[in-house]
Amino acid sequence: MHAPQTDGRLLKGERRKEELIEATLQVVAREGVAGVSHRAVAREAGLPATAAAYHFTSIDDLLTAALTRCMEQDAQRMLRLAEEADGGPGGVAALAELMENVVKGPGRLLAEYELYLLAARRPELRGPTRHWLEAISAYGHRYTDDPVRVRVLKGVIDGLLLQGLLTDTPPTAAEFEAVLRHVLL
Repeated sequence: MHAPQTDGRLLKGERRKEELIEATLQVVAREGVAGVSHRAVAREAGLPATAAAYHFTSIDDLLTAALTRCMEQDAQRMLRLAEEADGGPGGVAALAELMENVVKGPGRLLAEYELYLLAARRPELRGPTRHWLEAISAYGHRYTDDPVRVRVLKGVIDGLLLQGLLTDTPPTAAEFEAVLRHVLL
């Protein structure tokens, strides 16, 4: 039997879409959602001006793809932490370290929150954000069955990360861990 051949054009197209999504995140981090245009995204990706419009027919398509990418990646990281967490302090420390790393390079986090808030205005974008919140819940359920504590955890994580964007000196893992311990342990 012959192995199925993959069309090189399809692979190239998928790579281009990935480059455009990443470029969208960079534009959002630098200029906000209002700065996203097909031309700006293509320029950021180093691609021809028509590339973004070819792969994403609307700005909404670009923003949805970028939000989906962020929330999926974040949810996967959180689900990995949940799988490793045993309900003890080690899992809390691992989450605190992840949060510290996220706020150290705030550009990506800023883009994520810009897109996250856009989903608050546009219900059609809320699917990916629900996946992120469900992943936090999965993590929280490793520590408690109390739905109120899990809800508090979701608010605490979002709040701490957002506050981390608003400070000149981002919180340390130890600072995040102290709050998380208070909520979970």
